[in-house]
Amino acid sequence: MNDTRIATVGVEEEFHILDTTSRQLVPRAGAVLERLPEDRFAAELLKSVVETNSRPCTDLEDLRVDLLDLRRELAAAAELLGLGPASAGTVPLVDPDVLGISRDPRYEQMLEEYQLLAREQLICGAQVHVDVADRDLAMAVVAWVAPWLPMLLALSASSPYWKGVDSGYASMRTLVWQRWPTAGVAGSFRTAAEYDQLVADLIKSGVISDPGMVYFDVRPSAHLPTVELRICDACPDVDNVILIAGLFRALVRRATLAIEIGVPAPPPRTELLRAATWRAARSGIEGDLVDLAGAGPVPAEELLRRLLGEVRAELEHAGDWELVTALAQQAIGRGSAAARQRRAFARRERLADVADLILAETRDASTSSGLAGGTRPPVRPGHPTLLDDYRPDGFDEVVDSHGVVRAPYRALMRTLDRLGPAALAERADARGAEQVLRGVVFRVSGEDAARPFPFDLVPRIVSATDWARLQTGLAQRVRALEAFLHDAYGEQAAVADGVVPAWAVRDAPGMRAAGYAVSADAVRATVTGIDLVRDADGSWFVLEDNLRVPSGVAYALEGRRLTCSVLPELTPPGEIMGMDGVPALLHEALVAAAPARMTGEPTVAVLTDGSDNSAHFEHALLAEEMGVALVEPSDLLVEDGIVHHLDRGRRRRLDVLYRRFDEEDLETAVGADGQPLGAALIGAVRAGTLSLANAPGNGVADDKVLYAYVPQLISYYLGEQPLLDDVRTYVCGDPEQCAYVLDHLDELVVKPADGYGGDGVLIGPRADPTELAAARTRILADPRRWIGQELVRLSTHPTWHDGRLQPCSVDLRAFVYLGEQAVVAPAALTRVAPVGSLIVNS
Repeated sequence: MNDTRIATVGVEEEFHILDTTSRQLVPRAGAVLERLPEDRFAAELLKSVVETNSRPCTDLEDLRVDLLDLRRELAAAAELLGLGPASAGTVPLVDPDVLGISRDPRYEQMLEEYQLLAREQLICGAQVHVDVADRDLAMAVVAWVAPWLPMLLALSASSPYWKGVDSGYASMRTLVWQRWPTAGVAGSFRTAAEYDQLVADLIKSGVISDPGMVYFDVRPSAHLPTVELRICDACPDVDNVILIAGLFRALVRRATLAIEIGVPAPPPRTELLRAATWRAARSGIEGDLVDLAGAGPVPAEELLRRLLGEVRAELEHAGDWELVTALAQQAIGRGSAAARQRRAFARRERLADVADLILAETRDASTSSGLAGGTRPPVRPGHPTLLDDYRPDGFDEVVDSHGVVRAPYRALMRTLDRLGPAALAERADARGAEQVLRGVVFRVSGEDAARPFPFDLVPRIVSATDWARLQTGLAQRVRALEAFLHDAYGEQAAVADGVVPAWAVRDAPGMRAAGYAVSADAVRATVTGIDLVRDADGSWFVLEDNLRVPSGVAYALEGRRLTCSVLPELTPPGEIMGMDGVPALLHEALVAAAPARMTGEPTVAVLTDGSDNSAHFEHALLAEEMGVALVEPSDLLVEDGIVHHLDRGRRRRLDVLYRRFDEEDLETAVGADGQPLGAALIGAVRAGTLSLANAPGNGVADDKVLYAYVPQLISYYLGEQPLLDDVRTYVCGDPEQCAYVLDHLDELVVKPADGYGGDGVLIGPRADPTELAAARTRILADPRRWIGQELVRLSTHPTWHDGRLQPCSVDLRAFVYLGEQAVVAPAALTRVAPVGSLIVNS
């Protein structure tokens, strides 16, 4: 067989829902599911069970971490309700009279038809799916893997207690499960068509109502291109699930290889297989199992060693040999979940202690990660990882509190691990050289020379769920800020209605006379950059609004391109949003900003103050990618209120200027005729022949004092509740709030109202007495100019620094383009603080 691919494997786990006070099984799965996404969590027959569905994985370590993520998400949702998930075949404390069937027509029909069997379905299992080429192959595989199913059942055995008493079985679930008319050992089928005919006959008989009710121990899936293992108990220990999944996948591949070369399957011995299944349910891995080849009793440990020997080649093919053998040794060493539950009961003879054990093992990853000290998924011996010495303090976006890599980053981190530190250092040097060659530089204030923009080697990933929520909230925020700008330069209704204090607008440093030149129907905030952060809980907050000349989107674009160039191994997968359309979105917004009176297609240009601008690279790149001119003040001539671009002796009228430098510099700029350009451009704006994007005077809306009132402005102008949270802010222009700031200087972050880039920021908890005293003096001298904010412990992200990954604080600048509607660009710029710092800028 030439097929060298590694089959994907997925797992469905069922969880009992227990009341954490009484430890009783309770019919509250529906309340838990309301807090969880439907694509990964589902209801089951009884109202007391939740099912989770893993992603299909080729790597068992990926599968393990995905299962842990699902368990943690389920546990978090349940905990809010005083509940907990319990992964075991059965749980010890049950009152069947308070339980019920989920409200679903199919389940209600099953209750009507099967009565006691449905009411007593107080059991949970773990199902493993392995990808196969087609259903005929799946049917042939069934016969091959059948002899080893009792071994897999024994490994999973976790259900000794049934309705409050010790059943004497390691897997009482198996006995309860096999009461169903279509459960247990499957027959022998030569083709999928033969199997389908049997299922059709069973449905025709009225014994079952649909194919999903065929509950054989192993079967072709009713809805997926997989062969499905159904014999196992739910396992408190995730590592047992991974062990079973690895062994079952190896068995499927072994069977597939034999089928391909025409080796016949072992002859069916249905009665003996049924007996072997009973023995596994009775004994678990603590007793003897049935050797189907010799029909004699064999210690479970010996039979497991034999199984490992038979599938070693298949395990090595998938890269699973070391992991699976280590997990097998761990399983034998710890004993079955059933034995652990009996030991817990023996200490005080309390069933509540058994329930507590199951809840703890289900919830706590550290009790199911014996190979890794409770901090990471088991790794192959001798396999180094870049995160071995990575120790974040607080919420980290790549690793969780247990040190486990979060799901979106697993493939990425594996790739970086494969490259190793030496290769990453070389790539970092190559990236810097390529940046200089392509001019991807940034001039830091106070420095004479531009330097490569600080891109990191480790890309940041924002989940689709988070991004969807951010998009909606960002668009809402920009619509409200746009409404405020029109109001501030209009009737100031928000001031008259007491939503914003008059001084916050009247004395705003960003208030400009030129702002009144903009027509009432113009778009003022064509481009907004909003800085977002995540706190110690991973929640998103808006930290700052930028409505004057926000920069960064071109660096986000170029960062992606550079990463793909120097790290082609990290080529973004298809589910990562593309960025190629960003310049077109910007151009559409600039076109929409054209003066209302003009007809035809407006002419757009990017206005830069020259190559000395810190972000000149961005000005040039955006102009090039939008297909518009990049102009400087000396290229412009204003005559009769019309703005012209002088280009090699030719004149071209301009309708929209995308201004990329501060208004103060525009006021002093000199045009092509040697005369001041700023006043002439504002005259054209007033005459309605030119639009400046962003409009002059926008600074009144990104003043940090105004930031404190944005939630109220959203409610006032839009009649909506804010979708994104702000950081708690105190404005010193308000005497009462100023007093609070002065009393809590050592706890707050103090910022100048019109500051940017971290200039003038004081982080109270890290300031010394001299710095705090100086801050107090500055605030008392001019309270209006200062605000105080609660300290946000920013999330961290692994950053390549000094030859290793270190946790650094990060923010995220998102870009919103406002034209006919507010559009959030599918490109955002992450900025990184120095190691140990909370000040994030470019």
